[in-house]
Amino acid sequence: MINVQAKDFMVKDVISASPSASIKDVMTLFVGKKIGGLPIIDENGVLRGFVTDGDILRAISPLDRRIHDYFSLITYVAEEDMENRLSELADREVIRIAKTHGILTVHPEDEMKKVVSLLSKHHFKKLPVVDESNHVVGVISRGDVIRSIQETIINDWQ
Repeated sequence: MINVQAKDFMVKDVISASPSASIKDVMTLFVGKKIGGLPIIDENGVLRGFVTDGDILRAISPLDRRIHDYFSLITYVAEEDMENRLSELADREVIRIAKTHGILTVHPEDEMKKVVSLLSKHHFKKLPVVDESNHVVGVISRGDVIRSIQETIINDWQ
């Protein structure tokens, strides 16, 4: 893993969405491109958020409804079902459910060790790669790391 940098194995052809893209459009991208997350990028290429399949699932699932007293029970009459929730959310802007603060990123020159550490410590599936101006220049997934390890290290052992 020595001397291998993020730029050596990141995906440069980034699939992204704009902040105004609908949740429905992002779900279509996830299914069509067989991905589970993507950066939200503004018209200047600057990272504004990151959304994952988990964010969408959390948005679709009914909210945790703990009834603490009888008044709350009377106030909340009916539970939403998933179908209604889906139709409600389909056209909502994806930026409303995306992570927009504290997004962990890596830079092209960061070593693989840092990438592996972030992916494993935070249980992320994918990390955006940004330049010094926070422009997205790539993404790295767990699979990209495994492929790089296999290509650069395991093949060297044989």
